[in-house]
Amino acid sequence: MTAPEESQDRPLLRVVKGTPDDYELAALTAVVAGLASAAPVEDAPERRSEWANPARRVRRPVQHGPGAWRASGFPG
Repeated sequence: MTAPEESQDRPLLRVVKGTPDDYELAALTAVVAGLASAAPVEDAPERRSEWANPARRVRRPVQHGPGAWRASGFPG
């Protein structure tokens, strides 16, 4: 196991190119620290296609009355 002193010796960020001023470096540090402390986003469950929905296999009763023949062909 590594000693806690070793992890404190390494810098959090290292500027490779350019010369940022104190405000730019503070903004970058705040963004990186905020992303590091953010909770991981869970992937949304995959949605099933309506064609694979088992409820589509069940036929609803046909209503009686005027215009019933027309309504029998419409879903929902």
